[in-house]
Amino acid sequence: MKYVSEFRDPALAQSLATAIAREVDPARSYAFMEFCGGHTHAIFRYGVQDLVPSNVRFVHGPGCPVCVLPMRRLDDALELAERHGVILATYGDMMRVPGSGRRSMLTARGAGADIRMVYSPLDALALARDNPGRQVVFMGIGFETTTPATGMAILTARAQSLTNFSVFCNHVLTPPAMEHVLAAPGIALDGFLGPSHVSTVIGAGAYRPLVAQYGRPMVIAGFEPLDVLQSVLMLVRQVNEGRREVENQYSRVVTEAGNTRAKEVIEEVFALRETFEWRGLGSVPRSARAIRPELADFDAEARFAISEKQSREVKSCECPAILRGVKQPKDCKLFGKACTPETPMGACMVSSEGSCAAYYTYRRAETMAEMEAAE
Repeated sequence: MKYVSEFRDPALAQSLATAIAREVDPARSYAFMEFCGGHTHAIFRYGVQDLVPSNVRFVHGPGCPVCVLPMRRLDDALELAERHGVILATYGDMMRVPGSGRRSMLTARGAGADIRMVYSPLDALALARDNPGRQVVFMGIGFETTTPATGMAILTARAQSLTNFSVFCNHVLTPPAMEHVLAAPGIALDGFLGPSHVSTVIGAGAYRPLVAQYGRPMVIAGFEPLDVLQSVLMLVRQVNEGRREVENQYSRVVTEAGNTRAKEVIEEVFALRETFEWRGLGSVPRSARAIRPELADFDAEARFAISEKQSREVKSCECPAILRGVKQPKDCKLFGKACTPETPMGACMVSSEGSCAAYYTYRRAETMAEMEAAE
């Protein structure tokens, strides 16, 4: 398959692994954060960590949108469905994420709430057209990759004069989260594997101020194993040569400016929130989107009264620390025992981009053995 098979070539992978081994300095270590959960799963799925020297370490970042959504926002969404009686439309990843009291959208639906899984905001618009007597709320979630589609749904609803469609907006931004990680104490990083899909929208240029300010190299990387290996080699070379630059390994898709039309839609529909709570990171200034006041008719937070509430994470769940990159799933006592994909205690075990889900899917036996040896 073009653009897939050639980026999984075993001989080329071995060649890149040999080049990395030849160029790493054995007298030092390298810690590279893959911001995106898609990269985490690619690294585990293809065994990339086994192809690089032991002094090259991957640090898993907060780039899983379902994982970083704080529990309170999930509880708010459940309130929309249960107290206000709306049809709540959401992506499949959200259905099993545990909220307060381990309630999820799946369990709420079993108890009678009208919660429906959709594949795109256009599906939610269709629900609104098909159910004119019901309010339909789409739960908008994700980084810059999914924000334009939510924006287009709102503009379409306005053009079609739909009065029963609104969005519960939880869209977040990548660069402020990266800056938060870099400014936080206790995480020593030598560089970033930059996200792929996000960068197709915002462009490579969006990261240059961040790299200039904090002096950490970044290589925007594709999702295939050769993409990741080549990006690691590019990062190693930057570190060894003392360069601190934004490089674009994923140039077959990502441009310097990104997707101009998508960015125009984002700016037309959304404003910046002054601050937003992230699971694991806490409050991050200007890191999330809100629907502009002139489009308030399509803002679920303006249309429905949502109560103040105290939501508490499962006490022993290490998902917040894992999202900050200061712990790994093997450091969580619940991993593989009380917390599995069938009985998730935290979002990191649910999402297809979550670190715990990656460890469980691809390295469960090895991780459990390390945990037992450490006890």
